[in-house]
Formats: sequence, C-alpha cells, structure tokens
Amino acid sequence: MKILFAEDTKDLRKVVGTVLRHENYDVDLAFDGQDALDHINRDSYDCIILDIMMPRKDGIEVLREIRSRHILTPVILLTAKTEIDDRVAGLDAGADDYLPKPFAIKELLARIRSQTRRADQFSGRQISFGNIVLNAEDLSMTAENSVRLSIKEFELIQMLAVNRDKALTTAYILDHIWKNEGEAGEDTVWLYISYLKAKLRAIGTDVFISGEWGGAFRLENP
Repeated sequence: MKILFAEDTKDLRKVVGTVLRHENYDVDLAFDGQDALDHINRDSYDCIILDIMMPRKDGIEVLREIRSRHILTPVILLTAKTEIDDRVAGLDAGADDYLPKPFAIKELLARIRSQTRRADQFSGRQISFGNIVLNAEDLSMTAENSVRLSIKEFELIQMLAVNRDKALTTAYILDHIWKNEGEAGEDTVWLYISYLKAKLRAIGTDVFISGEWGGAFRLENP
C-alpha cells in the first residue's frame, strides 16, 4: 500500500518513514504542504498523513484542496494542537482521522490499518494484458519497468484488463470501484485514469487506456 507522509520536522519525518517502510508500506515523504500537493499531483495514495502546522501550505489547506478536486483518499491529520476547535476544523475540511502529537508509532500504524482495510480481495494473483503483468500480491504493474499502484489504481487497471473486450463507462466504474463513496464523481474516475496513463508510459509499454473525461474507457494493446 502507498502512503504519503507530510511533516516539516526532519527527524520525525525520517523516523516515521523508516518505520512505515519496515512495515512494508511504499512511502513518499513531503517536507511541507506544497511538496505534499506536488506528490499528490503526480501519484495516488491509499492513505495521506498530514501535519497541520507546515510551511507554505498547512495541512488543512492541503486537505481542502484535495477534497475540492474529488480526491477521496483517507487523510489522517497530525498536530501538536489539541483544542476542540482545531479538531473540528480538520474534520470539517474532510479529514478521516485525527492524531495529536506526541503519538505512539503503534497507534499511528493502527490508524493507518483502520483507514486502508480492503473491503474486497483481488481475484487471482496475476493478470496479464499485452506485455504488462498485474501482481495482486504487491499491487505492482510490470512491463520493461515496474511500479507500485495504490489500491484504487490496481482495482481500476484490473477491471479494465479483465473486461478487455469492452469499453467501461464512467458510471460503471463509479458503481463498481467507488460504490460506497457518495462524493466520488466523473472527476474522480478521470483523475485515476490519468494516474494510470502516466504509469503505463513509465513502465515502457505500448498498452494504453483509450477514452475521454466522462466517457467510456478501454485498455488497448496496439
């Protein structure tokens, strides 16, 4: 699973990053709010952990921006502040959980597990399409190169690969991948399609996703 951890305190960022990698998470580290947004613009995550007090953009600003863009990734806020008003502001902005500093690493890991539990098991361990291989065990997609995918990315590319003989409408994708997330919409689907298009290019394959915003999508092998 892929996690973004944004924290401006260097030592804490390093320690938490090391622990998360030891727990077999694929981790990106951001040193301020703008850096976190830059990561989110390039990639998708299964969980985003944001310190509230960060330079350039604080955690709540980042949270409001990603929610305005229909990014529904679970977000955990970290802050030294413990006042009720700060907690309410974070939750109103769209946070899924809230953990005050100082915190125990075990508690952070438990909060992450709670937010990233998979409702469904992927079918089969490997699926091939053209020269790409999807591996459900480590959520990887491989051709000449290999990348790790978030759960939603893997669910979407797997769905396209399994239904290779037909184009899947945006409505169908929403109903099957974001069926319990009422705030998901056409922008959400297009965002993840865009992530996958970039990753297909990154692994050196000719396989591509056809289709435009709001329409139907199909995995194509030239």
